[in-house]
Amino acid sequence: MHPTLNIAIKAARRAATVINRASLDLDSIRVETKSTNDFVTEVDRAAEETIIQVLREAYPSHSILAEESGETGPEAETEYQWIIDPLDGTTNFVHGFPQYAISIALARRGVVEQAVVFDPNRNELFTASKGAGAFLNDRRIRVSKRVKLQDSLIGTGFPYRQFSNVDTYLAIFKELTQKTAGLRRPGAASLDLAYVAAGRLDGFWEFGLSPWDMAAGALLISEAGGLVSDLAGESTYLTSGNLVAGTPKIFPALLQLVQGHCSGKLSA
Repeated sequence: MHPTLNIAIKAARRAATVINRASLDLDSIRVETKSTNDFVTEVDRAAEETIIQVLREAYPSHSILAEESGETGPEAETEYQWIIDPLDGTTNFVHGFPQYAISIALARRGVVEQAVVFDPNRNELFTASKGAGAFLNDRRIRVSKRVKLQDSLIGTGFPYRQFSNVDTYLAIFKELTQKTAGLRRPGAASLDLAYVAAGRLDGFWEFGLSPWDMAAGALLISEAGGLVSDLAGESTYLTSGNLVAGTPKIFPALLQLVQGHCSGKLSA
């Protein structure tokens, strides 16, 4: 296992300890509103501090892009950048809904090379290193073998902060409801992407994501034999925030369907 991946796993497990302890007494947690339906808790911040401490200790020269603290030194432009979501699914967490995760990725010159998504509820550790495959608790994982959209289970995340694209979402939802085995919106994108990598979902789409929502999960999928792109079929999803992913057979059909509803309609 790559040394940087080991450090990321160590950081994720430390953060999980913070989150698990807090989950035992949700009523005492202070919740702040960043914007409409976008919450942050003292747990998010404590978990992020824990992760950054582990990463800084091991790699003081690396830069960090983290959800709660933004981009931190030593310089914004370094060869290596850690991309962190300390608690993906905060809304689920504050409601005691057990679907949230810690997401940590390492990019080298903008290309993600290491990925960890850790689900502290199920003790499921999803990991990937570029070129070395994807794993769940040390067992190799692959995307599902499903080939038809009508047989597939598709994940998504509906708008909750910014609602200018909600009609486009609903149109896609309506068509996919009729053309798939089912749609799911569990509420933590990093886990949804990990589930595509593990074959639990056959595809996924969402708009308006942040890099820390996608970076680790996207590498998991590509290393598990799946495909990931933005709405144009390109690899700029980390900057555009729009992502479509799936098995090699499901992905083209899903992308085509989503594109059919989005032409010139998406607002940033």
